[in-house]
Amino acid sequence: MGEFLSVMGPALAASLLLAAVFVYFGLHIVRRGVIFVDLALAQVAAMGGTVAFLLGYPLDGQGAYFFSLAFAFFGAVVFTLVRSREEAVPQEAMIGIVYAFAAAATVLLVDKAPHGAEHIKYLLVGNILWVTWSTIAQLFAVILVVALFHFLFRRNFFLVSFDSEQARREGVSVALWDLLFYLSLAWVVTTSVQTAGVLLIFSFLIVPAVCGLLLSNRLRIGLLLGWLVGSAVSLAAIALSYGWDLPTGAAIVCTFGITLLLIAVLKRFIVG
Repeated sequence: MGEFLSVMGPALAASLLLAAVFVYFGLHIVRRGVIFVDLALAQVAAMGGTVAFLLGYPLDGQGAYFFSLAFAFFGAVVFTLVRSREEAVPQEAMIGIVYAFAAAATVLLVDKAPHGAEHIKYLLVGNILWVTWSTIAQLFAVILVVALFHFLFRRNFFLVSFDSEQARREGVSVALWDLLFYLSLAWVVTTSVQTAGVLLIFSFLIVPAVCGLLLSNRLRIGLLLGWLVGSAVSLAAIALSYGWDLPTGAAIVCTFGITLLLIAVLKRFIVG
């Protein structure tokens, strides 16, 4: 156990932090029906990191981080602007277009970079096994600030996500709180993407939240169950990757997928 914690402890701590923050955001995103918004934001952030890399900044440096953050914030503004009350064009369609553009642009950019294939792999699955405690401290600080902000203004955030018409009737600016939601999500995603990668972030954001909602119709219970699923799956997947010498990020993504399938089957055939 001591050897396991010394080797995998930072990756486990990072996974628990990601589960803690992304389950909350995941509930909002599932309710909003913009399932791929985090994937798009992560890809846009990755495109920003790729631009920084081509300009000579190391991928794990502050320069690449601020490039990624600027690109992700721009994506957050775009997603706020494309949401309309009438929704003649679903917001998810625009999000998909942004994701496809960012992914294609990243491929074009890394084609000019040495070791482009390794760069793409790094962006997709990250390098959570080699995360450092200083990186975890930075991630924790960002999550703490975002969590405090969302707690203080939780009513507006939940109202805009779960009942936007009621928010309008009460005079709450849906556009403003949409922007603040996407900006805060973009900040967390950007801080996480260099460690976890695009695919792992998507799994942490969506799978535990969906599992929680499948297991309970009550928001608070669904949130707690999502946290439990996210934490338990992270621990199990990291233990499997350590014992079987598997890539840690990919192991977590696949374990999340298997867990969701099992819970969906349980819900369908046992619970009803």
